[in-house]
Amino acid sequence: MIAPMPQVSPVPELLDVLRGRQQTLSVAESLTGGRLAAAVTAVPGASAVFLGGVVSYATDLKVRLLGVPASLVEQHGVVSAECARAMATGVRDLTGSTYALSTTGVAGPDSQEGHPVGTVFVGLAGPDGVVAESLVLPGDRLQVVDETVRRAVASLVGRLDD
Repeated sequence: MIAPMPQVSPVPELLDVLRGRQQTLSVAESLTGGRLAAAVTAVPGASAVFLGGVVSYATDLKVRLLGVPASLVEQHGVVSAECARAMATGVRDLTGSTYALSTTGVAGPDSQEGHPVGTVFVGLAGPDGVVAESLVLPGDRLQVVDETVRRAVASLVGRLDD
C-alpha cells in the first residue's frame, strides 16, 4: 500500500500566483507516476490553473505521446536533463499550458541506465524557455518520489518569483 503523500506546501502558493496571472500548468511524469498531478489537484480550485498531464512511465510513451525524439533517448537516455527538457516541452505543446513541469529519473530499487537510485531530473518549460535541474536525492523509493514532487513545485515557484 502506498502511503499518502504529505501536503506539498508550495502548491497552494503556486496555484494562487498562476491564477492571478491567468496562466496554466501541465505536467509530464515518469518516476513520480502521477503524484505531481495528484499534489496539484489535491488543492481546491486547482482546475482554474491545472490543465492535465501525461504519465509516461514507458520510454515508448515519452516518444509517442510527448514527442521526445528517439535520437535523444538513444544518445542521452531517459534519465537525463535532455529528456526532462523534451518531456516538459512536449506536454506544454500538447496541452497549450503556459508552464509545464516534468520528472524523470531513478526512484529505485535498482539503478537505471547506469544511474544510481536518487538520480532525478526536473524539467520546466515556459514562455521564457526550457531548463532542467539535476538532483541527487537520498532515501527509499517513496522518499525520492515525494522529494521530487516537492522540488518540481519549488522550481516553478522560484521561477515565478524571479
